[in-house]
Amino acid sequence: MKRSTQPLQKLLIVIAGPTAVGKTELCVRLAQILNTEVLSADSRQFYRELTIGTAKPTEEELRGVPHHFINSHSIAVLYSAGAFERDALATLERLFELHDTVILTGGSGLYIKAVCEGLDDLPETPPELRAGLMHRLEAEGLPALQTQLQALDPVYCAANDLQNTQRVVRALEVCLLTGKPYSSFREHQPAQRPFRILQIVLERDRDELYRRIDLRMDAMLAAGLVEEARSLAAYRSHNALQTVGYKEVFEYLDGQYAYEEMVRLLKRNSRRYAKRQITWFKHQGNFKGFRAEDFEGILTYIQSIKAELE
Repeated sequence: MKRSTQPLQKLLIVIAGPTAVGKTELCVRLAQILNTEVLSADSRQFYRELTIGTAKPTEEELRGVPHHFINSHSIAVLYSAGAFERDALATLERLFELHDTVILTGGSGLYIKAVCEGLDDLPETPPELRAGLMHRLEAEGLPALQTQLQALDPVYCAANDLQNTQRVVRALEVCLLTGKPYSSFREHQPAQRPFRILQIVLERDRDELYRRIDLRMDAMLAAGLVEEARSLAAYRSHNALQTVGYKEVFEYLDGQYAYEEMVRLLKRNSRRYAKRQITWFKHQGNFKGFRAEDFEGILTYIQSIKAELE
């Protein structure tokens, strides 16, 4: 059979899923077989100073497969989803000169969406506005910002998770900056990308996933999560630290509750976060679900798509 003279279409494989489902190990195995590289779309693994609480790939995994956007930035610098979209696309352009296939992985749905579809054309936030909101967050707490956002954009509040501090702050920034509801900016057509996108979401039975989450939190605490958080106290208002895994530790260090209660909340909130991630991936993108342990099935599926592109 005569082969097409058209250039081979490049393929971006997205491996997504909730925390502790097994994305990192699977992506390393895939990258080794496909002879390619991995981009992280985890919004906290960018930061060099955040290691224990972000479940980054191990040193051995990083040596075995080139990873991008791991330890790429300092916590002293705010790195937005929009900046990640720009930088990730530039990295992909370079990598696709070397590889026909590249892997993008993570549990941060917004950052995956940024690469696959593009983000809404939102205004840049003046540093002083963000600083003011972060000061209010620390002084008044999240409920005060939720109340203001509810008044300014009830449509957005009705459809989104208002326990996500980063999203509440960002939505409020846009409302205050533009005088328009944040939801009014969120109806764009997906951007066209010069590569094929294959989206896979990893799944596990709920009880098994929750057991893995509990074990991960125990391992993080044993590795020094409390000490890591204490060393980051100067940056605790940073979005990346206003998240599950660090927020609870800071509150423990503030004396709000005992160590045992901190452990309970770390596990409970991590399980709740995983549940929200599962919901997000069910309703966003075009993800095909696979059992996390079904490596052969995932590889066969990827190879069938690659064959279509030849």
